[in-house]
Amino acid sequence: MAIVTFLIGLFLYSFIRCIFTGLYTVKPNQRAVITSFGRAVRLRNQTVEASVEQPTEEQQRYQYPVLKIIPPGGPYFKWPWQRVHKVSVATQAVDITWDPSKLQDTIEAVTKDNLTTGVNGQLRYRVSENNLYPYLFGVTSPLEHVMGYFVSVLRERIANFEDPKGAELLSTGEESEEEGQGSTVELSEGVSINDLRKNLPLLNTYMEKQCENTVMRYGIELDAALITEIDPPPEVDRALSAINSTRNQVAADISTARADAEQQITMSNRAVEIATNNAEAEVAPLAELSNTLGQIKTEGGSGALKAYVRNMRLPLLERTRRVIETTPSAS
Repeated sequence: MAIVTFLIGLFLYSFIRCIFTGLYTVKPNQRAVITSFGRAVRLRNQTVEASVEQPTEEQQRYQYPVLKIIPPGGPYFKWPWQRVHKVSVATQAVDITWDPSKLQDTIEAVTKDNLTTGVNGQLRYRVSENNLYPYLFGVTSPLEHVMGYFVSVLRERIANFEDPKGAELLSTGEESEEEGQGSTVELSEGVSINDLRKNLPLLNTYMEKQCENTVMRYGIELDAALITEIDPPPEVDRALSAINSTRNQVAADISTARADAEQQITMSNRAVEIATNNAEAEVAPLAELSNTLGQIKTEGGSGALKAYVRNMRLPLLERTRRVIETTPSAS
């Protein structure tokens, strides 16, 4: 009798445990994976396709199996030897200074000018629903690995960053002297921190492209990289402000001097133009008169030319007040 009672009690306990602990639900922003005795339920003979941009050795290394995903809804049932792993697939944001092993207010990086600067910003990410295996079973803390990878790429990029627009302007400024931009470009480009601050969107785009492989490695999709602040130490910032102010002033003075010079050149060219036109206007009647006299002499001879000259004198004689006639002296 005692054995029967024990078996009935064991049955009731197992039944109640299975009912109350075997039912579960999945929220709309979650996905779930079932493991039986520690092994995840997989879709047979299916693996995640590696990105073509990855090296061949990495494509072979990160060929993870495709897991069976439990969609939102429920209630679902699981056996006592099974375990449910729920993952949020909503987009989340984290500061790039996040590090579970230490507290820090900024990420330090060294520029190409050997200046130590602080970098702050955020990352928006979400767990890849199509590649949950590396996120759940690949590494212990996938987000920590992603942050370490991101910071390493960011520091390497900052250490070698050059303003592409500035380099292009420098090359064109040396080749084209008519535009007169060479001196201005040399005064306004070349400081690494200034280049970084002016090209934050370009830096963010580069980081997003470099972190595309995190989907295959860690099961995390990088939605956006938002580097918002690049702040050097206070003493360096003050020195940069002074340098920028001086360079801006010099660039403004050069622009003013260039504008004055161009104005003077334009005025000189205009004056030469006016003098040339006046000279041509004075020469034109004389040239026309010479042609007329030559034509008269050719067609009518010397007599016709003398008659023409006499007729041209008559209007002048009418306006004269005194006429002096000279005679050749007897020798």
